Amino acid sequence: MHTAKTTSTFFLETRKDTERICAPLKVEDFVVQPIVDVSPPKWHLGHTTWFFEEFILKAFLPDYRLFDTDFAFVFNSYYESVGKRVIRANRGNLTRPSVQRVYDYRKYVDMHMERLLDMNIDNETELFKLLEIGIHHEKQHQELLITDIKYILGNNPLFPTYSEGFEENPLESTSQDWTIVTEGIYEIGHAGSDFCYDNELGKHKVYLHEFQISNKLVTNTEFLAFVEEGGYERFDLWHAEGWDWVNQNAIVAPEYWHKIDGEWHQYTLKGLSKLNLSAPVAHISYYEAFAYAQWKGMRLPTEFEWEIAQVHFDWGSRWEWTESAYLPYPGYEKADGALGEYNGKFMVNQKVLRGGSVATPNNHTRPTYRNFFHPQLRWQFTGLRLAK
Repeated sequence: MHTAKTTSTFFLETRKDTERICAPLKVEDFVVQPIVDVSPPKWHLGHTTWFFEEFILKAFLPDYRLFDTDFAFVFNSYYESVGKRVIRANRGNLTRPSVQRVYDYRKYVDMHMERLLDMNIDNETELFKLLEIGIHHEKQHQELLITDIKYILGNNPLFPTYSEGFEENPLESTSQDWTIVTEGIYEIGHAGSDFCYDNELGKHKVYLHEFQISNKLVTNTEFLAFVEEGGYERFDLWHAEGWDWVNQNAIVAPEYWHKIDGEWHQYTLKGLSKLNLSAPVAHISYYEAFAYAQWKGMRLPTEFEWEIAQVHFDWGSRWEWTESAYLPYPGYEKADGALGEYNGKFMVNQKVLRGGSVATPNNHTRPTYRNFFHPQLRWQFTGLRLAK
């Protein structure tokens, strides 16, 4: 567990990391919202700042004065108990406040947070726990920033470069192998005193049948075979909802794949280039992951199988779709107040993903981390690992 002093350093480093992610952007990039799932970078900068102002400074710093009384309406995301907010789909209409004013807001809140952090904060206090959540909340938005920026630039017909230094296609050098996990009763969930989200709590036992799981993620080469052998044209491989999604959206390949002069290319944050065949496939929906597994005569692992088996393989370059619905663990209870809205109310119609991705910040993910998205979404660095 972090001490109050190290958490203060963690806070300042996290705040700087967010601005470092935005450093390559032009001012015009900060306001764009191509689809409802993608928020403008400017909004992320403001929302993560509002979180500290709303839940910490207003409650714990005496005589704190709001930077701008309109910002709670602009930068609240989904907290019904906190008040009204801009509709999510309208975030891209906010030409004001300006980018500079949002950065001024960050400086103002950081200055007051430093004043608060200079006080002696006990690790067991509500303030300390809120601070930890706030830091990891911002880390979640750092990943969203990177993937939202990629969607904004990747849907620009000029395919602009974000950064030559961002490596999103690390290769797995190990040879293909299958790990056998014997049947038995296993414990699932987070234990210990280090930070985790409430959806990881409630350590409990599950029974698993014997299964095998791949030590490697599915690669672009392997997924390309599915594409070229008509995988997107075979209704028998897809869930009914997935088949409707394919046809209604004319899906023929993973997000960011482009066939140019007979060759497959992929948009990355370095720009458009030929598809790296050895890299793990990315930006696929749960529907696509399921259909590919069907095509191979295999399946996706459950989140419980993944958690038990993860010690046998490297993970962290792709969020891995699992066959598990996002549900509460036994004994799960939502927190009181606004933070009770953080995870619990989203436990419906979503699939669990495990691991992490090239966009996940340091010191954020862990083997028990439960990410979750609707099955059609694929703008994150999502991939798959097979089980049988």
